[in-house]
Formats: sequence, structure tokens, C-alpha cells
Amino acid sequence: MEEDEDKGLREEPDMSGEKDEKSGTEEKIRGSEAKADREREIVEERVYTVPLSRAWIMPVTKRAPRAIRILKAFIKKHMKIEEDSIVISNEVNERIWNRGIEKPPRKIRIRASKDKDGIVTVYLAEAEGD
Repeated sequence: MEEDEDKGLREEPDMSGEKDEKSGTEEKIRGSEAKADREREIVEERVYTVPLSRAWIMPVTKRAPRAIRILKAFIKKHMKIEEDSIVISNEVNERIWNRGIEKPPRKIRIRASKDKDGIVTVYLAEAEGD
């Protein structure tokens, strides 16, 4: 029985070593994707204050989703792109949903960056200075 226990102990480090190698490879792939994001050529970058007060005319349980739609429509109009080319960062999404579905902010300051492929990414403007 001791031999079986020894075999089991020997297998565990080998298996964990394989997992570490795989996760290291995944981290390298993710790292290269992050570099590609940073190296993405920014063609145009603008800072806007988007009024979201029109979201407050909706019922309380629909205000934050309406604020997201208003933001997308604003970016579509001002950056002259299609709606499917808009990427909203987690920071902006969390800022809108910060106080819940019932109380989105009345306005939000954002930074819109358009890359050479025509994809516009929306960031918080405050994150730029911090």
C-alpha cells in the first residue's frame, strides 16, 4: 500500500507542473494580446461630456440600460461610426451602474478613441489623468 501512496504523490507534482506550463503559455498569449491593444494605432481621440438625463424619463427599472443606449447613440453620432463598432470599457459601464439600475448619473465624462479599423473604445476621461 505504501507503494501506491508513493506513486500517487509522484503523479501530483507532475500534473501540477503541466498545469503551470499551460497557464504560463496562456499568460504569454494574453500578454501578446494586451500589447496588440496598446500598439493599436489611434486615429482619433476625443473627450466628451455625454448628457444622460434623458434616461430619467424612463421607469426606474429601465434607467441604467437606457443610459447605455444613450451613450452608444451619442458616440455613434459624434464619431460617425456604426453601433456595432463601439466598445464600452468596464470602467464606464461600472460608473453608469454604480448606484444601481434606478439612479444612473445625469452626465458622464468620457474619452472616445477610434483605431485604424474604425472601432471606437469608450473610456472614462478621469482615468486619463490619474
